[in-house]
Amino acid sequence: MTISSDRSPAVDVSSPKTYEVRTYGCQMNVHDSERLSGLLEEAGYVPAPEGSDGDADVVVFNTCAVRENADNRLYGNLGRLAPRKVSRPGMQIAVGGCLAQKDRDTIVQKAPWVDVVFGTHNIGKLPVLLERARVQEEAQVEIAESLEAFPSTLPTRRESAYAAWVSISVGCNNTCTFCIVPALRGKEKDRRTGDILAEIEALVGEGVSEITLLGQNVNAYGSDIGDREAFSKLLRACGSIEGLERVRFTSPHPRDFTDDVIAAMAETPNVMPQLHMPLQSGSDTVLKAMRRSYRQDRYLGIIEKVRAAMPDAAISTDIIVGFPGETEEDFEQTMHVVREARFTNAFTFQYSKRPGTPAATMDGQIPKEVVQSRYERLVALQEEISWEENKKQVGRTLELMVAEGEGRKDGATHRLSGRAPDNRLVHFTKPDQEVRPGDVVTVEITYAAPHHLLAEGAVLDVRRTRAGDAWEKRNAAEAAKPAGVMLGLPKIGVPEPLPAATGGCAAH
Repeated sequence: MTISSDRSPAVDVSSPKTYEVRTYGCQMNVHDSERLSGLLEEAGYVPAPEGSDGDADVVVFNTCAVRENADNRLYGNLGRLAPRKVSRPGMQIAVGGCLAQKDRDTIVQKAPWVDVVFGTHNIGKLPVLLERARVQEEAQVEIAESLEAFPSTLPTRRESAYAAWVSISVGCNNTCTFCIVPALRGKEKDRRTGDILAEIEALVGEGVSEITLLGQNVNAYGSDIGDREAFSKLLRACGSIEGLERVRFTSPHPRDFTDDVIAAMAETPNVMPQLHMPLQSGSDTVLKAMRRSYRQDRYLGIIEKVRAAMPDAAISTDIIVGFPGETEEDFEQTMHVVREARFTNAFTFQYSKRPGTPAATMDGQIPKEVVQSRYERLVALQEEISWEENKKQVGRTLELMVAEGEGRKDGATHRLSGRAPDNRLVHFTKPDQEVRPGDVVTVEITYAAPHHLLAEGAVLDVRRTRAGDAWEKRNAAEAAKPAGVMLGLPKIGVPEPLPAATGGCAAH
């Protein structure tokens, strides 16, 4: 089924329609949701108020398929919206993302009240498909088999005024047996370096001072264009962009973590001393079964080189417990790597079957009670290490970029929150002078907990920044909008260099 134009349809601006985007999964989905929001706003929709909980003219589910119960979660949420749609004429529901790419027509069969189903390769079609569904009064299912337009060419409604994701590649060339991403996101496709740098420069011009380079296998950048050192060159190029204060990236693969990348990190001042590198398992036997192309010695060797080049670097990881066939000896090898690597923190997961992956049908599936026991032992060890590593920060003077919405108790404790260069979360005493998200403060650390630091004394210095100016300007613009236009943003996540939701397509 085709239409004459793929341009976004206009919405009657005399009565703005509202939208809500619900995001599940990894940072790539978060970034895609920023694009979906931008597309809808370009078409004339406005964000529904925060906490609207489905009370919008358009509700979009941007789904993840890497968990065994992902479909149950989706259909449960869709079921709760069915009576809402009956009582709200004209309401539309769209489902996109990895689960949509995988299940396709199944979604409309199980939830016939869904209006639009679109995949990972054609998110730019959402406004057109919504309009087509409205006019034809029937569900529109359109799944592209290959990327139609690189997501970064689409309009964006970014959650943060001072920090931004910048996608440098999409897709993945790996064949990990627990992961379904290559089948849903396709083979790796790299953006041109010039386009990436142009986007970063434009963001800095708008006031952004921190960017996170994003890819499903971010340090494999260059494989699509035939340059094995393209990623390290990109990091160094970021160092020459005036006004760009912090550069991060996620998530790299140990296979592609080469010495030139370590050198670029250490020698480029605005590349932060922080690394998130998934381990998944410390056992060579399990790594082979996972089809991971490195072994324990290789992984620990990278950690050693990173620490030699950047002694204060904070290193985090992802670990899967209970992969099929994992023995107690295999698990002890994972515990050994955790003790040796001394991660700042680790995102730990109990293995769950990903439908459509080789691991889902492997022999040796581990009983739930065994997996739970191992998981608890691993978490306890990592908590102990995280706390010990954080205690080493007490007495240090750190520069923090003030964050928005990261301290849930800030209001009650009269504190603000910020991120240190190594991405540690620090809660600090609110100074007398105004401090805005994006500004930079200097504090002395007085207390350490396993997952955050405190600076309970007076702030030593406040530096107002262009990023803070951008945040202030954006808030003023939101407040000045005329009555009738809904304020607020769907909560699709402020960019965080450490994954807020790992184990998905960006955790390789």
